[in-house]
Amino acid sequence: MTLLVAVVDAGGFSAAARRLSLPLATVSRKVADLEAHLGVQLLQRSTRHIALTDAGRSYVESCRRILDDVNETERAAIGEYAAPKGDLVITAPVVFGRLHVTPVVVEFLKAFPAINVRLLLSDRVSHLLEEHIDLAVRIGPLPDSSMVASRVGEVRQVVCACPEYLAERGVPALPEDIAVHDCISYESLAGTQAWPFYRGEAVSLLPIKPRLIVNGAEAALDAACGGLGLTRVLSYQCEPARQAGRVQIVLADFEPAPWPVSLLYAGQGRLPIKLRAFLDFAAPRLRRQLAGG
Repeated sequence: MTLLVAVVDAGGFSAAARRLSLPLATVSRKVADLEAHLGVQLLQRSTRHIALTDAGRSYVESCRRILDDVNETERAAIGEYAAPKGDLVITAPVVFGRLHVTPVVVEFLKAFPAINVRLLLSDRVSHLLEEHIDLAVRIGPLPDSSMVASRVGEVRQVVCACPEYLAERGVPALPEDIAVHDCISYESLAGTQAWPFYRGEAVSLLPIKPRLIVNGAEAALDAACGGLGLTRVLSYQCEPARQAGRVQIVLADFEPAPWPVSLLYAGQGRLPIKLRAFLDFAAPRLRRQLAGG
């Protein structure tokens, strides 16, 4: 079952063999043996890819549940529910993770020497169960799911620029004023040709002049600090620069509603004490950090 799930998750026998450090022939033979034992074809194979049959799709879903139960049993046997020890896998957005999560993880590891953490900083939304992630830090509205979310704060979507640029070009007082300003567009947050502004429940999508389009908040902030123009980022992304006086926030009265920051984890079954220990340690610290900035 473990090999079959690995093949499905990796998208092929060769990739699964590499992940598992097993010979390709062994992985292929074991899956074929499983199909022979069941008397049903689980995978449709071609030279380029594999696909689950209808029977295979149902069987793999059951395999995942069974393997999760086995893992739960093994964790209980080694005392993972009795004392805070073991490995934690945590994911967070890149900039937020570097500024807020990493310092908390470092202090947590000092306080709990029997726990190890694998911290994955990525702006990609990960699937917790499929990627075996214990906890995710998520920014923004959450879809309905079986996951448990613990809210630790909120962040704003802000427009900012360096004081030198604003002194030369003027501080925009109304959203319409951006028509005469140069802009740096951060494509992951808003459109590259227009930005939304809010007056109560009403929203206006106003065109901008993007002198520079980037795919990362740090690059957008560097360009703004360099005097190129206005940029739109999340409040935590520009907070260090704002505190240092390198940028200032404008048009604050026309921002959208803040986005929640949540700790997301699976809610099924007993919560391992290592995860409970991290939640109890991290949540109040992140709340204090976000309340202060």
